[in-house]
Amino acid sequence: TDGSSLLFSDVHLSTKRKDTQPEVEERGHWGNKVEFLLAVAGNVVGLGNVWRFPYLCYKNGGGAFLVPYLVFVVTCGVPVFLLETTIGQFTQEGGITCWRKLCFGGQLIIFYSCMTYIIILSWALLYLVFSFSSQLPWASCNNDWNTDFSTKNNTVHWTNQTNSTSAATEFWEYVYVDGLKKPTYQVLLCLIAMWIVCYFCIWKGVRSTGKVVYVTATFPYVMLLILLIRGLSLPGAFEGIMFYLLPEPSRLIDPQVWMEAVSQIFFSYSIGVGSLIVLGSYNKYNNNCYKDSLMLCLLNSGTSVVAGFAVFSVLGFMAHEQGVPIAEVAESGPGLAFIAYPQAVAMMPLPQLWSICFFVMLILLGLDTQFVAMEVVMTSFIDMFPKVLRRAGRREIFLLLFCLICFFSQLVMVTEGGMFVFQLFDYYACNGACILFLCVFETLALGWIFGVDKLYDIIKDMTGTRANYFFKLCWLYLTPLVSLGSFICSLIEYKPLTFNRWYIYPSWAYVLGWILALSSILLVPGWALYKLGTETGTLSQSFGGAEQPESCPSRHPGLYSS
Repeated sequence: TDGSSLLFSDVHLSTKRKDTQPEVEERGHWGNKVEFLLAVAGNVVGLGNVWRFPYLCYKNGGGAFLVPYLVFVVTCGVPVFLLETTIGQFTQEGGITCWRKLCFGGQLIIFYSCMTYIIILSWALLYLVFSFSSQLPWASCNNDWNTDFSTKNNTVHWTNQTNSTSAATEFWEYVYVDGLKKPTYQVLLCLIAMWIVCYFCIWKGVRSTGKVVYVTATFPYVMLLILLIRGLSLPGAFEGIMFYLLPEPSRLIDPQVWMEAVSQIFFSYSIGVGSLIVLGSYNKYNNNCYKDSLMLCLLNSGTSVVAGFAVFSVLGFMAHEQGVPIAEVAESGPGLAFIAYPQAVAMMPLPQLWSICFFVMLILLGLDTQFVAMEVVMTSFIDMFPKVLRRAGRREIFLLLFCLICFFSQLVMVTEGGMFVFQLFDYYACNGACILFLCVFETLALGWIFGVDKLYDIIKDMTGTRANYFFKLCWLYLTPLVSLGSFICSLIEYKPLTFNRWYIYPSWAYVLGWILALSSILLVPGWALYKLGTETGTLSQSFGGAEQPESCPSRHPGLYSS
């Protein structure tokens, strides 16, 4: 009796301990189809659509640039977009486990981009705060940071001021002064604020993300429409738009034009790093991802073209007011967002209003791209350890740890001179060549090893629609060849990073940059070789098993019965 009582007591205690353990939570799905569409739209439509595509268009032949752009949309952008969305929806797994824990390279690129992208948002937040001033600080030369060479944006003829610097440029240089010293507290406070916002946007997973995107993915279009209407009503807007779209067919023979077109596609479509796999994995199995992918790709490219009208109409106005050619005021990247456009709105009536609209649009455009990237990393690692991390409260703690690691790793970027470090990360760690390299492996693995016919069967089984035969040609031949060719050309055309076109980085900085770039590139073949060396079976069996996406045979037995 004593023995049985003791045994019963042990069983009771064991059962009690199990009951006190938090249950493993379900992975979850999007609340509805609209949440998925808005989340993907918010992810792929970002800052690059506003500040990079219009500049590339005018720089590389105006309307003629649309020829290589559309070629790569058809051969790379849409096929890989559909491919990754399909794999995510089919496997219901994140960007690592869907490849049987093989593809860490894309996650590392996302980790680097999480550190750099949010810096841009902190700059935009700082400018937004200053936009509520009675006088915009970049509209006058009466501030402490202005020099003797400062000129008010619209009071002097630009060509007569050979040694002058605009007030907008000097304000931007005030934000980042040369030399790695103490952190600039204004940017630091804005950075902390942006991390807090991003944390609470995704801290409950798709349950919170799916609700936030109703605002972050739609409101930028309202702001873009307002700025477009305002820009088109300004004097000089027509000249700016003609400068943006006027075709120069002779530029099509320049290989650099084609390289910049393919780079823009891979960046703006968010392909190659696993973002679409994660977002697609929260769909229900029978969602029509085929139709969704085509529609979202059209939305992305269409937004880029429309944003060009909004940007160059304002740049045309600024050139008209200063009496200079548009080429002298056209900028790309931070130069457009934080110098050229603020300088232009300072010349308008009610400059605070248009400045607020512009920086609210920038923040919301970048915000959902940032927190979706964070969600991609979170989902990918939680799917690797679901029994540990998919319990009540643990996701929130893991997310907080991830945010803190990123924050302390990027503190050097908010020092006086942090722009040097920022550009080093942006140029090497988040390089388009790295994404091209990963896309070569991805398309070869899925098209040739997993099997393009299986992919067609999966799409037919999930959507009831058989994909166009052209996608088969892309997955087997066009996309891997274009990606590989572009990757090789990017290495041949490589030029060391310079700051402001004149400062040459020290040798150790270039070494560090290449280490950052190779860290993501070498992960894929390195981990594949490790799996080949440690797994049993023949070479083809090991390689095929490592590269194939995770299947769900219990749900889809027909796809694997052969």
